Amino acid sequence: MADNKQKQHCCTPSTAECCKVESVVTIDERGQMILPKDLREKVGLVAGDKLVIATSMNNGKLGFLMMFRADDFGDMVKGVVGPVMRAVWMDDKEEK
Repeated sequence: MADNKQKQHCCTPSTAECCKVESVVTIDERGQMILPKDLREKVGLVAGDKLVIATSMNNGKLGFLMMFRADDFGDMVKGVVGPVMRAVWMDDKEEK
């Protein structure tokens, strides 16, 4: 029997905690927004923290924004890109 956890989308009812509306923010005339204090405290953000903002587009329109701690983002990318690069390197090595 297949493991259903692997095939679930992140916003299914069983994993809804990972994808929920935390707050609604407004972008001011300078293009800035404020993350509410309770959200910053919940996720451990403090003044000076750097965030990477990634987007997901849908038919040329913004689907959603994702924010990641800049310190953690490099490790996340390495975790995805590293295995791909190793596979490419191994394939290239086998072809020679």
